[in-house]
Amino acid sequence: MPLQVKDARTVDKTTYSYIVEHNVSVPLQIGGLIRCNVYRPKSTDEGEKFPVLATYGPYGKDIPYSEFHPGSFKSVPSEHQTGQSAWETPTPSYWTKHGYVVVRADEVGTGQSPGKLDILSRGNTVEAFYDLIEWAAEQEWSSGKVGLLGISYFATTQWWVASMNPKGLAAIVPWEGFADIYADAIRHGGILSTTFFGNLRDRRLAAKLAQSPGFTGNWFDRQVSSNQYGLPGRAARHYGPDTVDGDLSPEELYENRVDFVHDTHKYRYRDDKRWTQVNFNPEDIRVPILSGANWGGVGLHLRGNVCAYMQAASEFKYIRFFVGRHDLPFYYPEEVEVQRSFLDAFLKGEDRVGWSVKGAVPSVDLMLRKGYDVKASDPEGEKRFSRRTETEWPIARTQYTKFYLSYDMGLRRGIPAEPFPRKLSYEALGTQQSPQSIVFTTSAFESETEVTGHITAHLNVSVTANLRSNITPSDIDLFLTLRHISAAGKEIFYTGSFGDPIPVTRGWLRVSLRKVNESHPKHREWLPHRDYCLTNVQPVIPGEVYAVDIELWPTNVVVQPGGKLVLEVSSGDTAQSGVWEHNDPIDRSKATFEGINSIHFGPSYTSYMTLPIIPPI
Repeated sequence: MPLQVKDARTVDKTTYSYIVEHNVSVPLQIGGLIRCNVYRPKSTDEGEKFPVLATYGPYGKDIPYSEFHPGSFKSVPSEHQTGQSAWETPTPSYWTKHGYVVVRADEVGTGQSPGKLDILSRGNTVEAFYDLIEWAAEQEWSSGKVGLLGISYFATTQWWVASMNPKGLAAIVPWEGFADIYADAIRHGGILSTTFFGNLRDRRLAAKLAQSPGFTGNWFDRQVSSNQYGLPGRAARHYGPDTVDGDLSPEELYENRVDFVHDTHKYRYRDDKRWTQVNFNPEDIRVPILSGANWGGVGLHLRGNVCAYMQAASEFKYIRFFVGRHDLPFYYPEEVEVQRSFLDAFLKGEDRVGWSVKGAVPSVDLMLRKGYDVKASDPEGEKRFSRRTETEWPIARTQYTKFYLSYDMGLRRGIPAEPFPRKLSYEALGTQQSPQSIVFTTSAFESETEVTGHITAHLNVSVTANLRSNITPSDIDLFLTLRHISAAGKEIFYTGSFGDPIPVTRGWLRVSLRKVNESHPKHREWLPHRDYCLTNVQPVIPGEVYAVDIELWPTNVVVQPGGKLVLEVSSGDTAQSGVWEHNDPIDRSKATFEGINSIHFGPSYTSYMTLPIIPPI
């Protein structure tokens, strides 16, 4: 039986330096409601109006940051360690002090918002967020201007809802948020990403892994369904308050939940309705943008921050690159000041640096990963990375330079002499624990060389059956890893999303989905566009050689004299993949993939990696 939805609004005007309204009801155009918390300066009671910062998501508007992720909470600057702080969202005490109202809403079916839990969907996620923005713009304490600010889920939904241009929306700051749910998040190059999002056959292990630091394991079970509307026992688990309307039975909870893990496995192509319902065009975005892109966000967010920024039609759009663990830079004082100055310019008309003046602020702000002495997950050391601004992305003076793969496993600027056909082979179905790969290495760079931008690789590949095997393979999965080796011969690692050491960047491709749509307006030579539709599937016949282009995610690295770059070509995840593994036994079945993969060389087979080299100014 559905729960009776109550009037649960409460107001606290005395505990804090601002007013807190809990469980304010916001009506939805499709019927029903969501509940939000409103944090507003006390002068709003005297009629003063302020711009609004809105967030909308499933992680629990009432779950204290300190309970949601205690380790992360202890790592953020003390100014953001408050009782009203929440995971990946603006801190109310800071933003109300600087003249903003903060509205934090529970997504439909989560926390205190009634309805069916169906995350990352058009109706429950994007259209309800649209309604929240328009509601916030019309409230008596609102100036009529709404900005969006948040990390990850709270950034992804900004790209989507901004493309619908709700009334009152004035600016967005998507900080580490993917945009294309299929290519950026669920299926890398068509290959299912499982460890983070969840493996249907191994949910028990995923739940166990999730107890380790850094939120590895099944994201949906741990961070989303654990906050489902009507789920009993949250307060007892110190995971926010119980649902104000009461509890639902296990059967009712099941009926009121769309299993996102199941969806990621079931819907394999980009034209499946599950994914097309949230396929929004960034070209429809008109409001000012400050895109926060983390060089270490390979596997989930980085690609979206870069590609959506490029495609957006906003007159004023900026992208700021940084490094560090996924949860921390958003709260660094220098980054918060950038966020605030940008929002002040477009929500208050207080432009201290020129954001609203065309050309006054460079549109691209790079952090350069240069130096061997900075270790992974070292925030103090990472401060030694320098910054440089540019006026466009990709950088106009980029020299796209081909490094050719050779049979002797070199990477050379000149085309190698390969007088007759031959190949290098490796086992299919490698794993992070047991990689199967071939490594190609450049010679030592003679001078400092900066690589910044989009990387592609062109490979000639094939698959053959194992000797005396009854399995005939019919596909190939390609996993590419770019690594940086110092002059001393040691690999240089950078900070990944969870503070783990990672290589420079990665790329993926399922060869049956190799078809490139060169007529698509988003296609570029340095960024091949694929539709990933069911109709795009092409055969992979054992023994046939296929020329394929693989996109590696955008990156930056500065190689110093004596240093080298390494391209690792493998049949599965490699070392330092962390939670961005692709190990589902159905998606990568032995029946389809088991065999010997090969890279071909010879007069008819030229393979290369194209690096975006930036000449010194």
